[in-house]
Formats: sequence, structure tokens, C-alpha cells
Amino acid sequence: MAPSLLSTAAGVLLLFSLSSAVSGKYCPTTCGVADYLNRYKPAVDKDLDEMEDILGRITNLTTGATEKVTYMKDSATQHQKSGGDVHYKRSASILDDVLRFEKTIVSQEEQIYQLQGMLESNKKRMLDLKQMSIQLDQKCQDPCKDTVEIKPITGKDCQDIANKGAKSSGLFYVKPLKAKEQFLVYCEIDSFGRGFTVLQRRRDGSVDFNKDWIQYKEGFGYLSPDDTTEFWLGNEKMHLLSTQSSIPYVLRIELTDWQGNKKHADYAMFKVGPEVDMYRLTYAFYFGGDAGDAFDGFDFGDDPSDKFYTSHNGMQFSTSDKDNDKFQGNCAKQDGSGWWMNRCHAAHLNGKYYPGGKYTEKDAGESGYDNGIIWATWHSRWYSLKETTMKIIPTNRITAGDGQQVGEVKQFGGLGDN
Repeated sequence: MAPSLLSTAAGVLLLFSLSSAVSGKYCPTTCGVADYLNRYKPAVDKDLDEMEDILGRITNLTTGATEKVTYMKDSATQHQKSGGDVHYKRSASILDDVLRFEKTIVSQEEQIYQLQGMLESNKKRMLDLKQMSIQLDQKCQDPCKDTVEIKPITGKDCQDIANKGAKSSGLFYVKPLKAKEQFLVYCEIDSFGRGFTVLQRRRDGSVDFNKDWIQYKEGFGYLSPDDTTEFWLGNEKMHLLSTQSSIPYVLRIELTDWQGNKKHADYAMFKVGPEVDMYRLTYAFYFGGDAGDAFDGFDFGDDPSDKFYTSHNGMQFSTSDKDNDKFQGNCAKQDGSGWWMNRCHAAHLNGKYYPGGKYTEKDAGESGYDNGIIWATWHSRWYSLKETTMKIIPTNRITAGDGQQVGEVKQFGGLGDN
């Protein structure tokens, strides 16, 4: 009777739940989402109509069966009243069958109620999806855009672009003096007319920074006009940008932990050398900031030479396939990312992304070394930061909002604030 219909209904529900889990191909705007919903909506509507028909037939069968049970109960009672042991035994047997049959019907009815509940739930989900589709359609009156906005002003760096009149942050083309061709960068342009050229961005762990020498040379990740993505601009581009001008650059490092706290560190006369010198990192002095000077090394308490062997000034760049560090092993290989390694580091902004921040030697894998996103003068080596930024700006633009320098260590308020 009902079992085959019930299994059919359950199968339709299963198909619906599977179809709702399929993912579509979305274009950069929301238009693709609406198109996808419109594609699969008719099939789901058909499934829901079929289920309603099945449940209707099951309900009709159950109603008929209930009427038969009532009739059989009445017949059994009449037989008991009309006499005879034989008739009584037969009616008792019939009544037992009726009771068993009634239990089966009750069980089937419970399953029907469950299926009806699932059907109503799916109907509600379908209505929600239809409503979402309508809302997305309203946002998609214009065709989907396959390209992002690149602003028209160009220059040798982002400060040059700001000087030429750019007022807001976004994607721009720059062409350093010794560059053979222009390339794309993200410029942070603030209300004081300062233009920061962003070299590195960590936000959410969406990009794997375990790359080889060529990838670190050319750059990897994604540049976005809304600045929501992760990337490494590329060592060659960093070299061309940082060595082009008679006015030296300041490197600003911005850090955010998992509690939302933000700190920064600034380094004067920052440069990245050419590839022939393995993109060596140099700077003149720590310019200031509240994150501490991790580039100068850190005394972890493991050895008297800790600070000396974890400083980064003057270090060449290392990757897993090109070892230029001072360690007998390969720091970049054991830590899973490229960086200006010593033996090995007190600062490591390209480390492995650990959601939540805290991690252990066991989490670090076979080597057991501290391989997170580390700035040892703020958090311990076993705390991996949530977000980091590396960006540069000409030294003559590092001033507070009112244009006045502050503090003996040349720590300037408002740097990088939007």
C-alpha cells in the first residue's frame, strides 16, 4: 500500500536536498547567483508538486484504511454479541489482525506527518530562494563585469600618483624609473594626500605563501580594488620600487591580532636589493612604532646569540628551493614560506596562517619550529597574527596629520590612518 509511495516521497526529498547543495559558477557580481537559482528552480518546483501528489494519495489510502478498521471493529463486536464460541474466536482473531493493522496505519501516519513537515520546510526554503533570486535580479540590471576598475592615473609609485591628484585608494599602474614596463599595485591614499604602495597583505589565509623562488620573484595572490585579498607583490617589483629615488622610503608594517588589536613598526631607508644579491633586505634604523623592533632580532632565552641570529637587516631572501640563510638547514623549507631568513627569524610575516592565533610545536608539523605569522616583540613565537601589511612611502611624506614630526625616535602619529 503506502510503503512504496513513502519511499518514493523520501527519494524526492533526498534529490531536493542534494540539488540544493550543488554550487554554481558565479561571475564577479551577483548576477551569476540569480541566473543559477533561475536555472534549477523549475526542477525543484516540479519535485515539490510531485511530492504533494504522492502525499495526497497516501493520505487518501490512509483514510480508506481507517474506515475499514472501524468497519472491522464493528463487525467483530457484532459477532461477539451474536453468540457462538466459534464465531467469538474468529472475531477475536479478526480483532487482533485489526489492532496490528491499526498500529501499522498509525506508524505510516507518523511518517506522513514527518514527510509533510519536510515538504513544508522545503517549500519555505524554496520561497526564501525565490525571494533572494528576485532581490539579486534587481541588483543585476547591468551585465556582469568580467574586469575590475583600474584607475587612470599612473606614476612611479603611489605617492607620485597621489601628487598627480588621485584622492582615493584602489588599483593603479606604476612604472618605477628602471622598470621596463608598468605593473599593477594597490595604493592606499589617505585624506592628507599620502600614497602608500602596498607590498604585502595577509587577511584570512586564503592564499598559500609556501611558494618557490620564481613565484616570490614575480609575485602571487590577488590584487582587488576593494582591498579584501591577500598577495605578495613580488621581490623584483619591490626592488624596482624601493631603489628608484634619491628620496629614501620608509617601510611601514601594520599588524592585527585575533583580539582586534593593531600595532605598527616603521623602518627608515628601506631597500630590497637586486636578484643578483638575492633581494637582500636593508634599512638604516628603526623609525618607531608600538609593535617593537622585531627586525632587530629577539632574545628568546634559548641561547645568548638568539638576538644576533634572529635579526633581519642585511639578510638575503630565501625560499624552499633557494637557501640563502645563515642556518645549517633551510629555514624557508622548515617554516614553509619565503622570507629574509637568518637563523631563522624574530619576524616572519609570510608564515603559515593559524586561525585563532595560538599554535604549538605539534601543530607546526614534523620540524616543530615556530612557523606562524610572527612578530616576536609583540606576541610570542607561538602566536600567529591575523592580518599583516607591508607598505612603503617616501620619507618626506612621513608626517603627522598637522605636518609636525613627533618624538625623539621619529615616531609619527596618524601614519597610514585613513
